[in-house]
Formats: sequence, C-alpha cells, structure tokens
Amino acid sequence: MIDEVEVGLDPSLRRRWGTLADGARVNRTIAALEANGISVHRVADGAEAKSTVLALIPAGSQVHSGASQTLDVIGVTAEIEKSGRYKPTRPRIWSMDRETQGDEIRRIATAPDVMLGSVHAVTETGSLLAASMSGSQLGPYISGAGHVILVAGTQKIVADVEDGLRRIDEYALPLEDARAQAAYGIRRAVNKVAIINREITPGRISLVLVDELLGF
Repeated sequence: MIDEVEVGLDPSLRRRWGTLADGARVNRTIAALEANGISVHRVADGAEAKSTVLALIPAGSQVHSGASQTLDVIGVTAEIEKSGRYKPTRPRIWSMDRETQGDEIRRIATAPDVMLGSVHAVTETGSLLAASMSGSQLGPYISGAGHVILVAGTQKIVADVEDGLRRIDEYALPLEDARAQAAYGIRRAVNKVAIINREITPGRISLVLVDELLGF
C-alpha cells in the first residue's frame, strides 16, 4: 500500500479525502444511489466485500476487470482468475497478440457478462466517478457489460461531482502515480473520467460499499 507521507501529500488531504465517512453520510449516499438506479451492498470489511462480490457472479460467467488495487487487496482478482468457477478474460487477453488480435481483444474487453472494478469517488447526490489513463474499463462501466460490480471504501464518499473531480486530482492521482512508478516504472495521468449519474437498467450496476479503507 502506498503511504501518503512517502508520496509527500499534505496531511490535510488525507483528512479530507482519505477518512471513512460517518454513518449518517453513508446512509444519505446509499439512499441517493439507490434512487438513481444503483444497487448498494454495505459491508463491514474487505473479507465481507469479497464474499458479497462473488455471490453476485453466477458460476461460469465471463468476467473482466480493470486494474484495481481494491480488487487485488480483498482477493477478488485471484479468485476470479484461479478458482476455475468463472471465465476470466484477463489471462486470455494477456495470451493474445496485440498486433494481430487487437480487434478481438477490444471486443472481449468491452462487453463481458460481468465487469468488476472500483471508482475514485461516490457522491452524496448519488453519482459515481471513475478516472482512467487509457479508458479501457470505462466503456464496460457505462454500457458494455451486462452487470457491473464496483467496490469502494466509504472514504471515497464526497459531497458532489465537483468534489469528486477534486478528490481524483488532489488525492487519487498522486497515490496511483506513485504506485504505478514503483510497480511498472510508468507515470499515470487522468486522461478520461466517467461520471455515472443514473442507471436506467434495473440491477445492472451494483456498488459494494465497504466500511474500511480500500484503494485510492
């Protein structure tokens, strides 16, 4: 886990963007999300989040996921790719040639049965914000996937979309940039942002909201 002090973030930014929300704020947020067509499952910790996510995925489903520290930490990524109960797309994509099979890779990643991931901000007004350098996970979030399951700690709750964008720039980006440099030797950038204000297909988007610090 990247430490805010090592990255050089001002402590005030952690207090503002990295502190778990209180019960009243979480309840307001859940009510707003559900009014906007997003199903919410509130859980206590990462272990419960993992079991909740897996319970939402039918055995044999084709499952895709973007790179997500949250999913990695709670053990969902490993379960999807190694348990044998699902059809994970990432190992298949990694085995393919991007030069000769690029179109097929794009189609596989764009419209899975189930898309797993996280978001960088959840607003009290019922919106979800996800930032990306490539944007590869955003298409499935928006419309491509049959079912989208997102996991986020309650420290990601913010007042509104404007605050969500600010949280991405001031807090999530520096931490993700430091993680990517340490892991891959590359820099991160906020090139694309998806804002989901409402889901019109009942049950399509599920948010597992965790009372534990998870992800950036």
